[in-house]
Amino acid sequence: MDPNNKVALVTGGASGLGLALARALGARGATVILADRDLSAAEGAAQTLQKQGISADYLGCDVASAQQFGEIVTEVMARHGAIDILVNNAGVALGGTSGEINLKDWQWIVDVNLMGVVHGVEAVVPIMRKTGGYIINVASLAGLHANPDMGPYNATKFAVVGYTEGLQQELAGANIGV
Repeated sequence: MDPNNKVALVTGGASGLGLALARALGARGATVILADRDLSAAEGAAQTLQKQGISADYLGCDVASAQQFGEIVTEVMARHGAIDILVNNAGVALGGTSGEINLKDWQWIVDVNLMGVVHGVEAVVPIMRKTGGYIINVASLAGLHANPDMGPYNATKFAVVGYTEGLQQELAGANIGV
């Protein structure tokens, strides 16, 4: 995948791994759009990338909301005319043993870590079926090897790995790399 002259939408792009991935794509010529629930952090990160000579934009988005994800995809298309690369990176974690983590926290982790990925894929696949593209779903080693006291995180990351493997097969003939 050559990111030069491509448009890359990176969730959780204001910090950590998301920002590092955006920086790497931008350094290779992509225009990067940082989507993050913390709009001011996304703005600051985009400005930092711009000072490094990277074409960067930012938008606020809670990936747990299918509506918000759809809205930012529409906005990226309006501003940049394409989404060639989607990096589903946004994620949250909360430790605790079974019986300690309440169901509200379980739901929050599932909504961000798993459904955020689903929302992203569902929003961009119709576009990418016409234009081609790449989808990168970030999981973690917890998606391959469970850790104690991390039940919700483990479960969502295993789910992302399984979803991604199936998606790769599903979209193989559609000019969409996963």
